[in-house]
Amino acid sequence: MGETGLSSSSFRERMVRTDLEGAGVRSRRVLDAFMSVPRELFVPSRTGLAAVYGNHPLPIGFGQTVSQPFIVAYMLELLSLPPGSRVLEIGTGSGYQTAILAAMGMEVVTVELIPELASRARRTIMEFMPDADIRFLISDGYRGWEPAAPYAGIIVSAAPLSIPSALEEQLDPKGGCLVLPAGGFIQKLVKITRAGEDLTMQESLTVRFVPLIASDDR
Repeated sequence: MGETGLSSSSFRERMVRTDLEGAGVRSRRVLDAFMSVPRELFVPSRTGLAAVYGNHPLPIGFGQTVSQPFIVAYMLELLSLPPGSRVLEIGTGSGYQTAILAAMGMEVVTVELIPELASRARRTIMEFMPDADIRFLISDGYRGWEPAAPYAGIIVSAAPLSIPSALEEQLDPKGGCLVLPAGGFIQKLVKITRAGEDLTMQESLTVRFVPLIASDDR
């Protein structure tokens, strides 16, 4: 039980109803996935449940954060993919979004540059959902992961200054969708949809993410 006497599932339900559905997230698949994944597994163990399920980012070490729940849900709703779709996730981080994608029935290829984070996320997810269809990779997100391309969706959990062309090229030409924050001090969420060789771009929310780090910047 949490510090207010509420269970994890009660905090989770309140988060989904208030911070996600109450803020405009409508996808039942997204909402159900958030209900099924305990966020406390993916943050430092001494974090109280009220903080775990607050609608704000939390530090996970190595200068990285797990994004606020609404932003994760909003980005997943923008992807708008059916179960069984192959999704490339750039920035495994804590593994929380990875687990949400798996709970939505996606085939996930997740890439993390920091080996310690990748190892911790894999261990946490495999203990919680051992049958999840997830491939964990330690690599440079700027370059995506060409061997498993094309992807129905690509989602990026850190902000590049400009959109990496490799990610656009690895989208499925039959409607593949890329969702990411982009920019420096001021960042925008961007959705790019590919049809053949044509790309269409749509900007939405102003956001604040940690920078997307290329391997040669470390």
